[in-house]
Amino acid sequence: MGTWNTGPFDNDTAADFADALDNAGPEECEALIRGVLTRTADATGYLVEAEEAVAAAALIAAQCQDGDPADLSYGPETPMPVFPADLRILADEALSRVVGDESGLAANWVDPDDARRWRAELNSLRAVLAPPPPTIPLFGSDS
Repeated sequence: MGTWNTGPFDNDTAADFADALDNAGPEECEALIRGVLTRTADATGYLVEAEEAVAAAALIAAQCQDGDPADLSYGPETPMPVFPADLRILADEALSRVVGDESGLAANWVDPDDARRWRAELNSLRAVLAPPPPTIPLFGSDS
C-alpha cells in the first residue's frame, strides 16, 4: 500500500517500525529509536531510514509537555518506556535532515496539499521537541 496519509505512522515502513517496537523490550525500544535517529541525523546522501525517524520522533514528542499522543491506529500497541531527555535533541536533528532533504520523502508527494500537510506535521513535531528558549529579561525590573 505504501503511504496512505501524512501522519508519522501512515506508511508501511513506519508501521513495520511500530511492529518492531512492539516485539522489543523497553531497553531495545530505546536502542531502536536512538539508532534510527542517529543514523538519520548523521547520514550523508539518501536518508534510508527517514520514515522510521519521523515515527521515532513522534513517539518522543508524545512524551513532551505539548506533545500529541502517538498514532493509536498504526503506531506501537505496547506502551513505550520513558525516553531520556537527550533523545529530544537527536529527534529534532533527524527531523531537520528529513525536512531539508528535497530529493527524499518530500519529493514523494504527488498532491501539493499533502506535501504541505506532511511538512506542517514535521514542523509541529520539531516545535514540541525543541521549543524556543524562554525569554529572559536582559535587565532586572524595579517593580
